[in-house]
Amino acid sequence: MLPELLQGTDTGGFLIIQDSVSYSGRHLLRSFINAALNREEAVHVLGFEVSEEELKDGLKGSPIQRLHFHNAYTDPLGWTDHPAFTVHQFCLEELTHLIKQTSQHKPATLVIDSISWILRHRSSPDVCKTLQQLKKGGAVRAIIGLLHTDMHQQGTVGSVCHLATSVITVTPGMKGDEAVAKTTKRSKSGKVTQDEVIFCIKEDLTVMVQIKPSHLGPKQTDLEEQETDPTANLTFNLRLSDTERKAKEKLALPFVFSKEKKTALLHSGPGSGRILYEPDANDDYDQEDPDDDLDV
Repeated sequence: MLPELLQGTDTGGFLIIQDSVSYSGRHLLRSFINAALNREEAVHVLGFEVSEEELKDGLKGSPIQRLHFHNAYTDPLGWTDHPAFTVHQFCLEELTHLIKQTSQHKPATLVIDSISWILRHRSSPDVCKTLQQLKKGGAVRAIIGLLHTDMHQQGTVGSVCHLATSVITVTPGMKGDEAVAKTTKRSKSGKVTQDEVIFCIKEDLTVMVQIKPSHLGPKQTDLEEQETDPTANLTFNLRLSDTERKAKEKLALPFVFSKEKKTALLHSGPGSGRILYEPDANDDYDQEDPDDDLDV
């Protein structure tokens, strides 16, 4: 599933790369930028966390003439007189004007580095509203955003990811150059597919999928279950033999009424007892009006 997302066949999609302090998703973000540039797409980057020089230095060998970097790194809050791009400009009107001003007639790919920086200075409802409008506005072909999950509450992360058509969660792998990508993709019909792969990123920013750990996990578990018998070393027997099972089936339980017991209880035979009640004068029993003592 990860190679399919890198090919960019999902037009109008919204992809989120989730990372944490244990593993940065910016390397994979650069791979998506490189793949879009190689498809001859215009790419607009809202850079809040890295400078333009650092971003382009990681894209050596890529056709960066179609890369448009909007500098929100030097003055993201607009403290100077003439800021290039600020967090307050993150709205549909400003972004649409910015993209159409520098792009050709063909819709471009918008990369947000990162959504976490915007969420730290804007409310999550405003951010989600702008992202939803960008998805349906038509000015961008696709949206790719980096989200640091350990910087926000779980509800905020869930709200943003609910808008995404694909979510890739990256975690460190067993080796130094490996990482694990857990991908969740939602189709337009509502179907949800998940995949998990181990990948590494080469120097030219191409992603090499090495192995799918989900293919090996269940087989190892089955072997462990077959080898381990929890009833092997017990001091008592949990299973019944054929003789014990037959004796159990013949046993009459005290709360189960047989036909003979039902007949004996419902039809009194000779010698059975009866209860006779003779009211005396203190009972104050009136046959004509039993409720005469009630004030009704």
